[in-house]
Amino acid sequence: MNDGEFYTELKKSDKGQEITKYNFKNGEKITTLFKSSDFEIKKITGYSFSKDDKLMLLTAETESMYRYSKKSIYYVFNIHNNKLKQISENKIRYTTFSPDGSKVAYVFNNNLFIKNLRNGKEIQVTSDGKKNHIINGATDWVYEEEFGLVKGFSWSADGNTIAYYKFDESHVKEFSMDKFNGGLYPTQEVFKYPKAGEDNSTVNVYLYSIKDKTKTLIYTEKDYEYIPRIKWTNDPNILSMIGLNRHQNRLDFILVDSKDGTNKVLFTEEDKYYIDINNNLSFLQNNYFIWTSEKNGYNHIYLKGLDGSEEQLTYGAWEITSFDGLDSDNMQIFYRSTEEGSINRTLYVLDLETGERKKLSKEIGVNSVKFSKGSKYYINSYSNANTPPVYSLHKSDGSLIKIIEDNELFNTKMEDFNLSKKEFLTIYTDNADLNAWIIKPPDFDEKKQYPLFMFLYGGPGSQKVLNGYGGNNFYWYQMLAQQGYIVACVDNRGTGGKGAEFKKMTYKELGKYETIDQIDAAKYFGDLKYIDKTRIGIQGWSYGGYMSSLAITKGADIFKLAIAVAPVTNWRYYDNIYTERYMQTPQENPNGYDDNSPINHVDKLKGKYLLIHGGADDNVHVQNTYEMTSALVKANKQFDLFIYPDKNHSIYGGITRYHLYKKITDFILDNL
Repeated sequence: MNDGEFYTELKKSDKGQEITKYNFKNGEKITTLFKSSDFEIKKITGYSFSKDDKLMLLTAETESMYRYSKKSIYYVFNIHNNKLKQISENKIRYTTFSPDGSKVAYVFNNNLFIKNLRNGKEIQVTSDGKKNHIINGATDWVYEEEFGLVKGFSWSADGNTIAYYKFDESHVKEFSMDKFNGGLYPTQEVFKYPKAGEDNSTVNVYLYSIKDKTKTLIYTEKDYEYIPRIKWTNDPNILSMIGLNRHQNRLDFILVDSKDGTNKVLFTEEDKYYIDINNNLSFLQNNYFIWTSEKNGYNHIYLKGLDGSEEQLTYGAWEITSFDGLDSDNMQIFYRSTEEGSINRTLYVLDLETGERKKLSKEIGVNSVKFSKGSKYYINSYSNANTPPVYSLHKSDGSLIKIIEDNELFNTKMEDFNLSKKEFLTIYTDNADLNAWIIKPPDFDEKKQYPLFMFLYGGPGSQKVLNGYGGNNFYWYQMLAQQGYIVACVDNRGTGGKGAEFKKMTYKELGKYETIDQIDAAKYFGDLKYIDKTRIGIQGWSYGGYMSSLAITKGADIFKLAIAVAPVTNWRYYDNIYTERYMQTPQENPNGYDDNSPINHVDKLKGKYLLIHGGADDNVHVQNTYEMTSALVKANKQFDLFIYPDKNHSIYGGITRYHLYKKITDFILDNL
């Protein structure tokens, strides 16, 4: 909650759903704020509070659009009088309270609306919204997917102004997908999808004055290809914006005067490779803000002033992985880092006045945190590779208030399953030191030889070799181990946690060095006396599917089997923000695209190859698999193919995920 003294939880009850209030000081239950059984309301999927915590915004009947975008029925619930009001009869998007709680803003049919909750009057801020043409107050497909940005508007601190995006995507080329859904004829989903080298939406930011009912277009000195972030400072008259060039290697941080839209570039950051966009900006109560940057080789925290001043706050050959909290009253910031090893995540607090730094995490592994408003308390989730999460409540100095859940009952039950330990190792190659983990059969005998099944992702900045609990896949790996397989995972060059050079050295040549590393790792494992080098398989999803496809072609003499789920097979088919960040455009870098596209290496295939894709994948289009199929047939190569009709990139729904993993498992058991 916004007072920073209490937190809430949405959970199921015997009669529906409840939102329960707890005290941070002791973790004790205070009261039940909302019961769905008191109202005729369908499944609640989310909620938020007004700044004074008197009102709740309830989200229900949520319908997914793409990966992050959703539309829902929204209600306002008055906690004190127990009254519930529906905001609109329509499913709307991104409904957000004004700072004083008197209004909400939302998006419907690509237009921005403001509704006064006291008198029920509604203002339609824009009227030109049109599907596949104009978007107001929300973002287009590629911004959503690659910048993680869906809500395209923001209230100023005093609630007098709304800054909002306008996307003109009329010149962006369309992609279409057939959906069948059991009908006699398919329906076609058509949406704007800019592929590598193709035109983007034209993006502008406007300021809307609530009092004057006027709109002001923000004109900048440069025409930026991307404006991936807007955020109000604590000054209600100053908006910050980030402008980015198409190569995504030059970033301008811009300050905008909301009274007239005038603006200036506060600082510019450049990189010889690219600049990642994340949520790394937090404003202090004074004229300073927190920023993270890789400009000195590792991601670190900087204290910047609105006057252009700068001070680096953290140093070392390790990464800041997340900025988690800010205590403005005590001038403290909280962050997680790889200081205890690239596979771990450790929480620290830094005093901005003294420069003193203190480790708050008690255990080595992966710590995830959620701070209260004002950062006086936090909830910590700790796990390691072989320990399920332990949830605990802490004061900001790290002292324990209570254990919320220790999963002891779960641990006791799992003792019956004879699980193998996940072991970590470093693979030293001629090119790099690679993090890896391995799971051996529970009855492992080093005098025997076992087939090896490798899992990977391998994409830029990612990490699959982490000292945290692996969730569902962990148990699938355990099942394979119990079937007599050794299971392993290796993070190749290009992955995260080891600094900018390690991550960005794959620039303009995605797939090249990653494949070399996976082949080298397979050779390393194959030289171990207990692994049968003639029985090595590999599997991945999305970027991992791209990598497994390269492994079975470029590494045809090493890998006996590969499974590729929803793979990119040629970067020319993928969206431009992601692809060009790492590859530039196909027009500028044709060899980089072609040399490492699996579709161009099908002639090398020798082993067993299984291609799987969702027929309604809006992200990595099934086009990738169809074109790979055509190339394989042309090369007279036998392979296996399975399409899940009407399923997206995640391939789930009903028993779909079970069916998928059974198919993958059977393929491994039959061929490896």
